[in-house]
Amino acid sequence: MPAQKPIRLLAIASGGGHWVQLLRMRSAWDDCDVTYASVHASSADDVPGKRYVNFVDVSRRSLWRVPIVVAQMLWLVLRVRPQVIVTTGAMPPLLALVLGRLIGARTLWIDSIANSERLSGSGEIARRFAHQVITQWPGLSHGEDPAYWGSVL
Repeated sequence: MPAQKPIRLLAIASGGGHWVQLLRMRSAWDDCDVTYASVHASSADDVPGKRYVNFVDVSRRSLWRVPIVVAQMLWLVLRVRPQVIVTTGAMPPLLALVLGRLIGARTLWIDSIANSERLSGSGEIARRFAHQVITQWPGLSHGEDPAYWGSVL
């Protein structure tokens, strides 16, 4: 009987706290074929021996970069062909999540622990596209949308 191929997973986050939170969960996908992606080339050092792709960051203050990021996320999703996308957030990973959903990937949005009063703006958008959105604050959970599964910190 042929061995089953590991699940192709894209673990993607912007820099800073988003990236740190994503890395805290990496043991959950040890058996997967993982590609990591974030905004700093130096973040590849955090995932030695794993595929790593960096991308341009974008925020409300740099919206002129959106077309560049859309192209980068489209290229990334088509190149990796993830079966699963996990992200802890920000705008570029949201774009990857939406594009991944279009090619049939299962998607998980984990809103940053920094958002203790309400979901982030990207998290609110992710609720429309992700298979599952979770919050790291029990008081923000509304059953399954968003759900509370615990905190990564």
